[in-house]
Amino acid sequence: MSYAEYEMKVIQWGEKRGIVQHSTAQAQAMKTQEELDELIDALRIGSKAAIADAYGDILVTLIMGCAISDLNLVSCLEGAYEEIKNRKGMLNTDGLWVKEA
Repeated sequence: MSYAEYEMKVIQWGEKRGIVQHSTAQAQAMKTQEELDELIDALRIGSKAAIADAYGDILVTLIMGCAISDLNLVSCLEGAYEEIKNRKGMLNTDGLWVKEA
């Protein structure tokens, strides 16, 4: 299945459970933070299965937040890419990209 097909399945799953209709973008952002904390824990212990599960759960919460906000996650990604594609900067010693001022 393509990403778009999985995205639609996730939205339909959220609609069947009332998430899209009755949750909020803020609630989904808080859920994303919870899943991000789980990702950090999974990275600390080095469990590839737990890391994969956390990334998947983060995507689900992002898709739900976008659906609630009447946004498309791929369009959000496209906008972010267009903003960063020509950025200059460097990778610091912690492995983080730091853009030029």
